[in-house]
Amino acid sequence: MSNHYELRPLKVPEDYESLAELLNTFFSEPISAGRLQEDDANLYTVGHTYKDDDGLLAGYDRTRCVAVTKENRIIGYVWSWRAPWTEPGCLNNTVVVSREHRGRGIGGSLLEHLLQWGEGLGASKLVSEMWDDDPAARRFAERRGFAVERHMFQSVLELERAEPSIVEEKALFEELAGQGIRFRTLAEAGETEENKRKIYEIYRRSLVDIPGFTGGVPDFYEWLKWHLQVEGYDPERVLLAVDGERGDYVAVSNLPYKEATNGIYHEYTGVCPEYRGRKIARALKIRAVQLAKQQGAAYLKTDNDSLNGPILRINQSLGYVPLRGSYRVVADLAAVKKALASLPGEGV
Repeated sequence: MSNHYELRPLKVPEDYESLAELLNTFFSEPISAGRLQEDDANLYTVGHTYKDDDGLLAGYDRTRCVAVTKENRIIGYVWSWRAPWTEPGCLNNTVVVSREHRGRGIGGSLLEHLLQWGEGLGASKLVSEMWDDDPAARRFAERRGFAVERHMFQSVLELERAEPSIVEEKALFEELAGQGIRFRTLAEAGETEENKRKIYEIYRRSLVDIPGFTGGVPDFYEWLKWHLQVEGYDPERVLLAVDGERGDYVAVSNLPYKEATNGIYHEYTGVCPEYRGRKIARALKIRAVQLAKQQGAAYLKTDNDSLNGPILRINQSLGYVPLRGSYRVVADLAAVKKALASLPGEGV
C-alpha cells in the first residue's frame, strides 16, 4: 500500500461524505454527511481568542485538517477546538486515522498540525479521548506526552430483555408521589422558552457535579443547541420530575432517538442537589425504560464516568450491560512538543 498522502484543510461541503465514512469507523453511533453539515451550521465561522486574567487561553476557535490519498479519499482527520465554556488554556482534540493506514506517520502529522495551531493561539493543555480497547492508540498518545486522566464507560440496555420489577415501580412512584414529586414530559408541560429555561437551570446546577466535568456551563442558547435540542430531540422524550407543591423542575432526563439504529441515547439525567438521595434519578431511569419500550426502540445507551458510582449502580440494577469504555487523555502542550522532537521522523 502506498504511503502517499497529503494534508490539507477540510473543504466543506464537498468533504462531508468522505469524512462521515471515516468517522463512522470511530464513533459508537452512526453520523451522516447531513448531520455534519447541520452541526457546522450551529458553529461560529470566525474564532475569537484572548488571554484571561490568569494569562490562560480563553474564547473560541477551531481548526480542521484532513489527510487524503491521491484519489482524494480522507484517511485521517484532526479537529482541535475550544468553546467559550472550555476550561481556560485548554484545547479539545479529535484525531482519527483509518485502520488500514495507521503506522505511516499520518497521526503524527495531524498531531503536529494541531500542535502548531495551538501554540500559535497560546494554548497550554491538550485533551483528547480514545477507546479503551485500542492499545495502539494509547501507545501512540503516551509516547507523545499524553497520560490517562479518566476512564468513562458506555452501557446498553437491550429493551427486549428489560423488565424492571412492577412491584418496585409502584412502590417507588407511590413513595415519591407522597413527597409531592410528580412526573411529566416537556411536551405535557409545554415546550415554551420558560420551561426550557427551567430545565437549563437543572443542567446548570448539576453538570458541574459530574466526576470529570471541566470548564463552565454553556449559556442558554448554546446549551439548547448542544445539550437539549440535539439530533433526535423530541419534547415527548424529555422527562421531568416536578415538585408538586412549588411547581419547580427538580430533575430531568433527555432521551434523543437514533433513527439509524432504532436506539435511544440517554443523553443526560440531572437532579438538583437538594433533591438528591430520594431515588428521583432511579424513577426517571425507569420512566425512560417504559417510554423507550412504548416507542418500540431496540435499546437504551448511555455514557458514565467510572467514578460516578450512584448512576452506575442504578444502571446496573436496571440491567444495563457495560460496553467498551473510553479514556480521557491530557497533556501539557510543551510536553507534547518535546516528545515529538525526540521521535524519529517527527518534530515541530
